Amino acid sequence: MKNPITFNKDFRFNEVIFENRNKAYGAYAIRNEEGSVLIKSLFAGVAFFAAIAVSPLIINSFQTPVTVKAPIGPYILKPVDQYTPDVPQNIPAPPVKIIEKTVKLDLPTPVRDAVKQVPAPTVTETSEARIGLENTAGETPVSDHIPVAPPTVNTAPATVLPKAVNNNPVTAVDVEAAFIGGINSFRAKVVNNFDAGAFEGSGGLMKTTVTFIVEKDGSISSVKAVGQDGKFNTEAEKTIKAIKGKWVPAKLNGEFVRSYFKLPIAMQFE
Repeated sequence: MKNPITFNKDFRFNEVIFENRNKAYGAYAIRNEEGSVLIKSLFAGVAFFAAIAVSPLIINSFQTPVTVKAPIGPYILKPVDQYTPDVPQNIPAPPVKIIEKTVKLDLPTPVRDAVKQVPAPTVTETSEARIGLENTAGETPVSDHIPVAPPTVNTAPATVLPKAVNNNPVTAVDVEAAFIGGINSFRAKVVNNFDAGAFEGSGGLMKTTVTFIVEKDGSISSVKAVGQDGKFNTEAEKTIKAIKGKWVPAKLNGEFVRSYFKLPIAMQFE
């Protein structure tokens, strides 16, 4: 808002600025109408906030008050049943106190006249009464001694020891060990794998007997050759060990066992 005191000065100032210019342009009109626009805005704002403040009063003036009427009329009172406590039936009678028989246990007082001594209670009297401070005639007390039951001995079942397994190789069996493919196939493998180059030209017949153990898993072990020529024996053992293949182990009493097997070997060299 422009100050009224300085309004004329501002107007003259605007005239000076826009002298010889196009006063129809918007800037000249805005500067001259600035004060009136601010005054209008002020009154519009005050009117808006006054309308908001007065609106609740105007709304309440149109509402109809609600009147709550109190109930009128006689009140009917209903009698309440009197509380009757439950009386327990069959009240047990108080236990009757039983007077037990007691006997006073005193040692006899030594006196000059032994006949006048008061004898001590007998064993029967003390067994049929409790020891007390005086002799009381009453019922024989019931013993409250509860005998202790003997301890129960749990008898564990007899331990079944595992059957001893004889793992020693046997010579007598029910079913002999057999090479898978037949014994002739095994002999052919021995002949084909035997290195006879070191014995050519000897011009003789060489013999040996090879003994080995057929294990339960079908393998062989403890190969030993017995013959007159040591070199021939060594070559026979080497050949037997190098043969690939499995054996069916021998059986004794329906079970597989380790067993000895003997294989004679004879070769003629020119």
